[in-house]
Amino acid sequence: MTQTSTDSDACTVRRVHPDAVEAAADHLSERADVLDGARALFAALGDPTRLRLLAALQTGPLCTCDLAATLGVTESAVSHQLRGLRALRLVASERDGKMVYHRLDDDHVAALLSVAAEHVAEGAVENETSAADTPLALDA
Repeated sequence: MTQTSTDSDACTVRRVHPDAVEAAADHLSERADVLDGARALFAALGDPTRLRLLAALQTGPLCTCDLAATLGVTESAVSHQLRGLRALRLVASERDGKMVYHRLDDDHVAALLSVAAEHVAEGAVENETSAADTPLALDA
């Protein structure tokens, strides 16, 4: 077994493992569509407004005006962000009379946000900072 070092991301010797390379390349090829979808998903989560919007919806369904007030942005800005999140199936919306309520689309979205927050909090503990100081305290 080779000793692991975190001093550098590069190998100190160049030795390609053909079987491992072939397996990884096949995996990437077979999952190209899934990876493209994941890229779009992570790009959506990379926007601070969209991420805060999703985090707010972790508390339960909220109407457009409640989301705007919570995030401190206009209803137009919320609606614009919601369109993209609905297209990615991250948010579902339902009209109730004159109100439109939004919620996380399914348990996968809630789990994704929770796992992300857990991962960040774990790193915060390792770095001797609190989870509240992390930029992604989604379910705190």
